[in-house]
Amino acid sequence: MKIAISGKGGVGKTTIMALLAREFKRLGKQVLVIDADPSPHMAETLGLRPEGVTPLAEMTRLLAERAEKTPGSPFYQLNPQVNDLLKDYMLEENGYKLMVLGAIQTADGGCACPENHVLRKMLKKMLLEADDVVLLDMEAGVEHLGRGTVAGVDHLLIVVIPSQSSIRTALKIKKLADEVQISNVAFVGNLVQDEADKVFLTEGLGVEPIACFPDSRGIRTAERNGQAVVAIDEDLENAPALLAEKLTMSG
Repeated sequence: MKIAISGKGGVGKTTIMALLAREFKRLGKQVLVIDADPSPHMAETLGLRPEGVTPLAEMTRLLAERAEKTPGSPFYQLNPQVNDLLKDYMLEENGYKLMVLGAIQTADGGCACPENHVLRKMLKKMLLEADDVVLLDMEAGVEHLGRGTVAGVDHLLIVVIPSQSSIRTALKIKKLADEVQISNVAFVGNLVQDEADKVFLTEGLGVEPIACFPDSRGIRTAERNGQAVVAIDEDLENAPALLAEKLTMSG
Protein backbone atom coordinates (compact mmCIF):
# COMPACT_ATOMS: atom_id res chain seq x y z
CA MET A 1 0.00 0.00 0.00
CA LYS A 2 1.32 3.40 -1.01
CA ILE A 3 0.16 6.47 0.92
CA ALA A 4 1.06 10.13 0.31
CA ILE A 5 0.27 12.97 2.69
CA SER A 6 -0.11 16.65 1.88
CA GLY A 7 -1.59 19.87 3.23
CA LYS A 8 -0.96 23.53 3.93
CA GLY A 9 2.32 24.34 5.64
CA GLY A 10 2.23 24.01 9.42
CA VAL A 11 -0.80 21.72 9.70
CA GLY A 12 1.23 18.81 11.12
CA LYS A 13 1.44 16.44 8.17
CA THR A 14 4.90 15.16 9.12
CA THR A 15 3.73 14.46 12.66
CA ILE A 16 0.70 12.53 11.46
CA MET A 17 2.79 10.60 8.94
CA ALA A 18 5.22 9.60 11.70
CA LEU A 19 2.39 8.48 13.98
CA LEU A 20 0.90 6.49 11.11
CA ALA A 21 4.30 4.88 10.48
CA ARG A 22 4.48 3.89 14.15
CA GLU A 23 1.00 2.38 13.98
CA PHE A 24 1.77 0.34 10.87
CA LYS A 25 4.97 -0.88 12.51
CA ARG A 26 2.94 -1.99 15.53
CA LEU A 27 0.74 -3.95 13.12
CA GLY A 28 3.81 -5.82 11.89
CA LYS A 29 4.16 -4.01 8.56
CA GLN A 30 7.45 -3.24 6.85
CA VAL A 31 7.41 0.55 6.73
CA LEU A 32 9.33 2.71 4.26
CA VAL A 33 9.00 6.45 4.86
CA ILE A 34 10.01 8.80 2.06
CA ASP A 35 10.60 12.39 3.11
CA ALA A 36 9.95 14.47 -0.02
CA ASP A 37 9.62 17.79 1.80
CA PRO A 38 12.19 20.44 0.72
CA SER A 39 12.76 21.08 4.46
CA PRO A 40 13.04 17.48 5.65
CA HIS A 41 12.77 16.63 9.34
CA MET A 42 11.12 13.22 9.29
CA ALA A 43 14.28 11.61 10.70
CA GLU A 44 14.04 13.65 13.90
CA THR A 45 10.29 13.04 14.12
CA LEU A 46 10.89 9.28 13.94
CA GLY A 47 13.85 9.45 16.33
CA LEU A 48 16.42 8.45 13.70
CA ARG A 49 19.90 9.86 13.10
CA PRO A 50 19.50 12.62 10.49
CA GLU A 51 23.16 12.23 9.52
CA GLY A 52 22.51 8.62 8.59
CA VAL A 53 20.97 9.36 5.20
CA THR A 54 22.10 11.58 2.32
CA PRO A 55 19.39 13.56 0.50
CA LEU A 56 19.26 12.55 -3.15
CA ALA A 57 18.82 16.14 -4.33
CA GLU A 58 22.25 17.05 -2.92
CA MET A 59 23.99 14.53 -5.15
CA THR A 60 24.57 16.85 -8.08
CA ARG A 61 27.09 14.61 -9.83
CA LEU A 62 24.80 11.60 -9.61
CA LEU A 63 21.86 13.63 -10.87
CA ALA A 64 23.88 14.85 -13.82
CA GLU A 65 24.80 11.27 -14.69
CA ARG A 66 21.27 9.93 -14.28
CA ALA A 67 19.48 12.70 -16.20
CA GLU A 68 20.71 13.75 -19.62
CA LYS A 69 19.05 16.38 -21.74
CA THR A 70 18.03 15.22 -25.20
CA PRO A 71 19.30 17.55 -27.96
CA GLY A 72 16.50 19.79 -29.21
CA SER A 73 14.21 18.86 -26.30
CA PRO A 74 13.53 20.84 -23.09
CA PHE A 75 13.17 17.57 -21.13
CA TYR A 76 15.65 15.25 -19.46
CA GLN A 77 15.92 11.50 -19.94
CA LEU A 78 16.54 9.32 -16.91
CA ASN A 79 19.12 6.55 -16.92
CA PRO A 80 16.93 3.61 -15.83
CA GLN A 81 19.59 2.10 -13.57
CA VAL A 82 18.38 3.42 -10.20
CA ASN A 83 18.08 0.20 -8.19
CA ASP A 84 21.35 0.89 -6.40
CA LEU A 85 19.91 4.09 -4.95
CA LEU A 86 17.20 2.15 -3.16
CA LYS A 87 19.74 0.38 -0.98
CA ASP A 88 22.64 2.82 -0.95
CA TYR A 89 20.66 5.87 0.17
CA MET A 90 18.11 4.34 2.50
CA LEU A 91 18.52 4.45 6.28
CA GLU A 92 17.20 1.42 8.17
CA GLU A 93 16.91 1.94 11.91
CA ASN A 94 14.53 1.26 14.84
CA GLY A 95 12.25 -0.80 12.60
CA TYR A 96 11.79 1.98 10.03
CA LYS A 97 13.26 2.51 6.58
CA LEU A 98 13.78 6.15 5.63
CA MET A 99 14.75 7.85 2.41
CA VAL A 100 15.13 11.62 2.13
CA LEU A 101 14.75 13.23 -1.28
CA GLY A 102 15.71 16.64 0.08
CA ALA A 103 15.57 20.19 -1.20
CA ILE A 104 15.62 20.97 -4.90
CA GLN A 105 17.74 24.02 -5.58
CA THR A 106 18.53 24.91 -9.18
CA ALA A 107 18.83 28.21 -10.99
CA ASP A 108 16.49 27.26 -13.81
CA GLY A 109 13.89 25.44 -11.71
CA GLY A 110 10.68 24.21 -13.30
CA CYS A 111 9.32 20.73 -13.92
CA ALA A 112 11.91 19.90 -16.59
CA CYS A 113 14.97 20.33 -14.34
CA PRO A 114 17.03 17.16 -13.86
CA GLU A 115 16.41 17.02 -10.11
CA ASN A 116 12.65 17.02 -10.49
CA HIS A 117 12.79 14.46 -13.27
CA VAL A 118 15.05 12.06 -11.35
CA LEU A 119 13.09 12.43 -8.12
CA ARG A 120 9.77 11.86 -9.85
CA LYS A 121 10.96 8.82 -11.79
CA MET A 122 12.76 7.32 -8.81
CA LEU A 123 9.82 7.93 -6.52
CA LYS A 124 7.49 6.27 -8.97
CA LYS A 125 9.82 3.29 -9.16
CA MET A 126 9.94 2.92 -5.39
CA LEU A 127 6.21 3.27 -5.06
CA LEU A 128 5.64 0.59 -7.68
CA GLU A 129 8.16 -1.86 -6.26
CA ALA A 130 8.21 -1.29 -2.49
CA ASP A 131 6.55 -4.02 -0.43
CA ASP A 132 3.96 -3.50 2.25
CA VAL A 133 3.57 0.13 3.35
CA VAL A 134 5.24 3.13 1.71
CA LEU A 135 4.52 6.48 3.37
CA LEU A 136 5.34 9.59 1.38
CA ASP A 137 5.59 12.93 3.18
CA MET A 138 5.12 15.58 0.48
CA GLU A 139 6.02 19.25 0.50
CA ALA A 140 3.40 21.71 1.69
CA GLY A 141 0.91 23.10 -0.81
CA VAL A 142 -0.01 21.89 -4.28
CA GLU A 143 3.19 22.03 -6.37
CA HIS A 144 3.91 18.30 -6.09
CA LEU A 145 0.61 17.53 -7.82
CA GLY A 146 1.65 19.67 -10.78
CA ARG A 147 4.93 17.77 -11.02
CA GLY A 148 3.17 14.41 -10.83
CA THR A 149 5.31 13.12 -7.95
CA VAL A 150 2.33 11.37 -6.34
CA ALA A 151 1.50 9.32 -9.43
CA GLY A 152 0.84 5.71 -8.53
CA VAL A 153 -0.11 6.14 -4.88
CA ASP A 154 -3.07 4.21 -3.49
CA HIS A 155 -4.14 6.97 -1.11
CA LEU A 156 -3.61 10.71 -0.76
CA LEU A 157 -4.27 12.09 2.72
CA ILE A 158 -4.84 15.83 3.01
CA VAL A 159 -4.21 17.16 6.52
CA VAL A 160 -6.38 20.08 7.51
CA ILE A 161 -6.75 22.07 10.73
CA PRO A 162 -9.84 24.01 11.85
CA SER A 163 -9.10 27.24 9.97
CA GLN A 164 -10.50 28.81 6.82
CA SER A 165 -7.09 29.08 5.12
CA SER A 166 -6.29 25.42 5.79
CA ILE A 167 -9.67 24.35 4.41
CA ARG A 168 -9.17 26.45 1.26
CA THR A 169 -5.78 24.85 0.61
CA ALA A 170 -7.15 21.37 1.33
CA LEU A 171 -9.98 21.83 -1.17
CA LYS A 172 -7.53 23.08 -3.80
CA ILE A 173 -5.33 20.01 -3.27
CA LYS A 174 -8.41 17.78 -3.54
CA LYS A 175 -9.43 19.43 -6.80
CA LEU A 176 -5.99 18.95 -8.34
CA ALA A 177 -5.81 15.38 -7.05
CA ASP A 178 -9.10 14.63 -8.78
CA GLU A 179 -7.78 16.15 -11.99
CA VAL A 180 -4.73 13.87 -11.98
CA GLN A 181 -7.03 10.95 -11.16
CA ILE A 182 -5.74 9.88 -7.76
CA SER A 183 -8.31 7.27 -6.79
CA ASN A 184 -8.56 7.56 -3.00
CA VAL A 185 -8.33 11.05 -1.54
CA ALA A 186 -9.36 11.75 2.05
CA PHE A 187 -9.11 14.53 4.62
CA VAL A 188 -7.50 14.06 8.04
CA GLY A 189 -8.26 16.59 10.76
CA ASN A 190 -5.52 17.79 13.08
CA LEU A 191 -5.33 20.06 16.15
CA VAL A 192 -9.00 19.30 16.78
CA GLN A 193 -10.06 20.44 20.25
CA ASP A 194 -13.75 19.62 20.42
CA GLU A 195 -16.89 18.65 18.56
CA ALA A 196 -17.31 22.20 17.26
CA ASP A 197 -13.97 21.88 15.46
CA LYS A 198 -15.11 18.61 13.85
CA VAL A 199 -18.36 20.22 12.69
CA PHE A 200 -16.44 23.22 11.32
CA LEU A 201 -14.16 20.94 9.29
CA THR A 202 -16.99 18.77 8.01
CA GLU A 203 -19.06 21.76 6.91
CA GLY A 204 -16.09 23.52 5.30
CA LEU A 205 -14.83 20.45 3.46
CA GLY A 206 -18.24 19.12 2.53
CA VAL A 207 -17.30 15.70 3.90
CA GLU A 208 -16.28 14.32 7.28
CA PRO A 209 -12.54 13.71 7.80
CA ILE A 210 -11.72 10.00 8.02
CA ALA A 211 -9.82 10.65 11.26
CA CYS A 212 -9.30 13.57 13.63
CA PHE A 213 -6.14 14.00 15.68
CA PRO A 214 -6.51 15.99 18.92
CA ASP A 215 -4.61 19.12 19.82
CA SER A 216 -1.99 17.31 21.87
CA ARG A 217 0.15 18.88 24.57
CA GLY A 218 2.39 15.82 24.49
CA ILE A 219 3.17 16.30 20.79
CA ARG A 220 3.86 20.02 21.24
CA THR A 221 6.19 19.33 24.17
CA ALA A 222 8.08 16.63 22.24
CA GLU A 223 8.54 18.89 19.21
CA ARG A 224 9.70 21.84 21.30
CA ASN A 225 12.21 19.66 23.14
CA GLY A 226 13.52 18.07 19.95
CA GLN A 227 12.22 14.64 20.95
CA ALA A 228 10.83 12.01 18.63
CA VAL A 229 7.08 12.34 18.30
CA VAL A 230 6.75 8.55 17.98
CA ALA A 231 8.13 8.20 21.52
CA ILE A 232 5.22 9.98 23.22
CA ASP A 233 2.97 7.82 25.40
CA GLU A 234 -0.45 9.26 24.62
CA ASP A 235 -3.41 7.51 23.02
CA LEU A 236 -4.38 10.59 20.93
CA GLU A 237 -8.01 9.47 21.11
CA ASN A 238 -6.94 6.35 19.17
CA ALA A 239 -6.69 8.43 15.97
CA PRO A 240 -3.54 6.71 14.57
CA ALA A 241 -5.08 3.25 14.95
CA LEU A 242 -8.39 4.35 13.45
CA LEU A 243 -6.64 5.94 10.48
CA ALA A 244 -4.48 2.87 9.85
CA GLU A 245 -7.53 0.63 10.07
CA LYS A 246 -9.54 2.68 7.56
CA LEU A 247 -6.63 2.79 5.11
CA THR A 248 -6.07 -0.96 5.42
CA MET A 249 -9.76 -1.72 4.89
CA SER A 250 -9.97 0.46 1.80
CA GLY A 251 -7.00 -0.99 0.20
